[in-house]
Parts: sequence; structure tokens; C-alpha cells
Amino acid sequence: MKLLRVGTAGSERPALLDAEGTLRDLSGVVPDIDGPLLADDAALGRIRAAVDAGELPVLDATGLRIGPPLAGIGKIVCIGLNYHDHARETGAEPPSEPVIFFKAADTVVGPYDTVLVPRESTQTDWEVELAVVIGRKASYLGSHEEALAHVAGYAVAHDVSEREFQLERGGTWDKGKNCETFNPLGPWLVTADEVPDPQGLALRLWVNGELKQDGTTAEQIFGVAEVVRYVSQFMTLYPGDVINTGTPAGVALGAPEPKPFLRAGDVVELEIEGLGRQRQEFKDA
Repeated sequence: MKLLRVGTAGSERPALLDAEGTLRDLSGVVPDIDGPLLADDAALGRIRAAVDAGELPVLDATGLRIGPPLAGIGKIVCIGLNYHDHARETGAEPPSEPVIFFKAADTVVGPYDTVLVPRESTQTDWEVELAVVIGRKASYLGSHEEALAHVAGYAVAHDVSEREFQLERGGTWDKGKNCETFNPLGPWLVTADEVPDPQGLALRLWVNGELKQDGTTAEQIFGVAEVVRYVSQFMTLYPGDVINTGTPAGVALGAPEPKPFLRAGDVVELEIEGLGRQRQEFKDA
């Protein structure tokens, strides 16, 4: 299923994109798309039954904002330097274990919302990423099979980053990762049954129409199953938590000088095979 949330920011309602590409209203079946829903097999069953019975009303998509596909996100765990080609382009040694940092849930915006270039920013960068959405409480998972069984679905994430804040201002990476609007998510949450191989997805990103990233999740150093298993050794994952699994080569940081960091007026478009497409205009904060 392709689950999404539509409406003005803060007042989104649950919806579904059916197999024919028609937008359907879920608000009469479930209150929202969030962790409790993803952990509730009966509620998901009601959605599937309503789809099969043709009972979901059609929504007019004209002028309708698409928000983040997930409400009530608990935490966003991010994996750094997780693609072989990205490590090579930045001159970094591939890590021997996953590199973990966090983004605050309030960085999340819709897939077509405006992204703000922070004040005093000189190095705002783009990163297309596969987001993993957790559907069952997970701690100390013992195998890759068990890890994937705890995944509710997948989405497109844009891990926007300010590299000077991240790398040159001391401390951890968090200062360059948690600026307002720095995690567009969506358009859909695609349930795991529709993504049989998360290691076979193409990822692409364009800046002002120019292709910058053109990769595949097959380049991941630590695949989705290993990332979920590994993270669960250090913290408990809950339904509705999100894991951003890293970006392929093609970011501004890895480009020759002068590096083409983002400025107000730039337009970024990104997509992941089967998971949809995003578009953001960048403006000064």
C-alpha cells in the first residue's frame, strides 16, 4: 500500500494512493498514519479490506498539499557514510561499523514544502536517502530476517545538511543536520510487502534540472537489514521511528571546487524507484 497524509501543515488527514493512481480518503477508517497504526495488524487489515471492497471515497487532488506520510515520529536515526561511492568521493575511509547520528522529528516537512537555507549558511547540501519506517518494537534483534520483520515500510527522505555547521564548527554532526525543514519526507509510506528487495532501488537527485546523484541501494556498505539489526543493539526502536540509511555519491561536498552548494532560488528534485518523487524550492530563512 502507498499511504500518505494530505492537507495543510498540522491538519493532515490519512489517505491512500490506489493501484490505479487514484487518491482515496482513509479518514473514515483510521484516525492517522502513525506508529500505533503501523503496529496494529487489525487496523492495517481494515484498510486493505476497504480497498478490496472499493469503499474508500475519492479525494480531489487538485491543489491539495501532500504532507509527511507519517505523524508522531519518535526519533530519526541516521546512518552516515553508508555508500561505497559516497565514501570514495569524500575521501573518507569506509566505516567498519555503521556511523549513527540523529535528526530531530521537527525537521520533517512534506515532500513539496519549501526548504530554508539557514542564516549564515555557506555550505547547504543535498542527500537523497532511503528511509526505513519501523512497525514493531525492536531491541537486540538477532538476525537480518528478524530485522526486516520489524520494518513497516519505506519512504523517500531528503537529508539536507549544512556542511560547515556539520564539519567545521566543532562537536558532533548534529548542528549541520537539524536546521528547520532539513528532512523532507514522502510523498508516500510504501508498505514493506511492496518492496521485496530494499537493496535493489535506484536513487536520483537533480538540482535545477541537472542530474547530481544517480545511485542504487546496492552500493550500501551496510544494508537495510543490517542497519536495523545493528541500531537495535544500542537503542530500542519503536513503531513510527525512522532510519535514514545514507546517501550515494554526487553530493556538493564531494564535487570539485568551487563546490555547488545550494542557495536561495535553487530547486531540488529527488526520487527513489517505486517510492515516489519530491520537489523543493530553497529559500533564505
